[in-house]
Amino acid sequence: MQESSGAAAAPESNLIAKEKEKMTKPSTEDRTEGKLHEVKGKIKEEIGKATNDPNLEVAGNAEKKAGKVQKWIGQAEKAVGE
Repeated sequence: MQESSGAAAAPESNLIAKEKEKMTKPSTEDRTEGKLHEVKGKIKEEIGKATNDPNLEVAGNAEKKAGKVQKWIGQAEKAVGE
């Protein structure tokens, strides 16, 4: 009778993790990416204010608003069941 080693289980668990990663729902991706863009936009906006760079401030504000829209789309997709 052969015993299975722990080393063989590790690659299998990595495959499962990769498959789960691929199976992320589009609504979850939209909400996550939207939140990421909101945060990045807020950071750019604040750096633009601190450095007195109106272009960076405007770009940050635009990215923040785009992130809010993307997050809202993800929430709407989840509500209707994708």
